Amino acid sequence: MPTTVRDGIRLHWESDGDRAGRPLLLLNSIGTDLHLWDRVVPRLAGFHVLRMDTRGHGRSDAPSGDYSLDSLADDVIAVLDDAGIGQAAIAGVSLGGMIAMELALAHADRVSALIPICTSATMDQGAWAARVNIVREEGTAAILDLALGRFLSPGFRETDPDASARIAEGLRLMAPEGYAGCAAAIRDMDIYWQLESIHVPTLVVAGDLDTSTPFTGHGEHIVEAIDGAQVVHLDAAHLAPLEAPEALARAITSFLDAPKGGAPDTTGTRPPRATSITGEAS
Repeated sequence: MPTTVRDGIRLHWESDGDRAGRPLLLLNSIGTDLHLWDRVVPRLAGFHVLRMDTRGHGRSDAPSGDYSLDSLADDVIAVLDDAGIGQAAIAGVSLGGMIAMELALAHADRVSALIPICTSATMDQGAWAARVNIVREEGTAAILDLALGRFLSPGFRETDPDASARIAEGLRLMAPEGYAGCAAAIRDMDIYWQLESIHVPTLVVAGDLDTSTPFTGHGEHIVEAIDGAQVVHLDAAHLAPLEAPEALARAITSFLDAPKGGAPDTTGTRPPRATSITGEAS
């Protein structure tokens, strides 16, 4: 399995699909690993797909201390360099979407398109500070029920208990320092006021069952801030790659296949909505 080492930290990544195809990097949420995308990858024909375990997650190292969004973005650049990819479309869920936006801000020449999924550019610092402390003191088991309730819709947990159990087990077993380090990056995130400087084609994907980063108060901010950003609504909670893999893959591929500025395929999704910045982070 490929491994990149940056500043002594090992970062695990994998490559799938057509190596001659267009590069597409998929980033996972906090509390999950690259397998979050297992149901989506087979539906991304024609792309050279890279996935990586964010620092602190999966097979990547989990150093102690607070992580920062810019450092997590630099991890991604190191992986792209080792994979020999100069520029890629970046799609990320939750924390992965935050890292993707940071990449579009700090490394715009490396990003051909941006797809933030079920994510936000502004979160409640107090809530995330409390989560950092709880996990460092009591481990990830202390926030397991909270996280699962926000990760997955009740209907999905009932109809696909095996997938839900795998997500729960992965979170329970992950290194507390890895989760807390990434939670600190979310706590300290301050990118909303910079988003207007992003000028790459952008598709914001919202989960209409997402209670962690609902479109109102979160995704709508991104759409309003990035000129020309489009939006697709999926019938999914926070972990859209797990709950709606076919619809998500269709949205990604049609967006990336369309001429610049073209509309993604919204078949099976709700149409884009007019938005304004009225919500509060949660």
